[in-house]
Amino acid sequence: VQVVESGGDSVQAGGSLRLSCVTATYSGHCMGWFRQAPGKEREGVAAINTVDSRTYYADSVKGRFTISQDNAKNTAYLQMNSLLPEDTAMYYCAADLGGCAGRWFRSAEYKYWGQGTQVTVS
Repeated sequence: VQVVESGGDSVQAGGSLRLSCVTATYSGHCMGWFRQAPGKEREGVAAINTVDSRTYYADSVKGRFTISQDNAKNTAYLQMNSLLPEDTAMYYCAADLGGCAGRWFRSAEYKYWGQGTQVTVS
């Protein structure tokens, strides 16, 4: 299953970006966004159940990031507002069959991964 992210860019602190993630096999999956900064472990940012649109967020992004989806387009989005320099990282989209509950934040739970899109906040 191919997963393709897009939307990364360089922005100033306080700015916004929207990342997109498209996958051919979308329905019935948990779609997650992860990020990894140089020298740091990959961390879960947000996830969404494609079946019921239930969402999950890391504490560090609650109130600033919003995950959403367009099922007709097999696409998950990550709207990032009020960006901070510490949000700088490579952002990855991941997909796995089944719901997100209890596992969305563990990278090992996801079978399919995109190549990543760079977000730089200065």
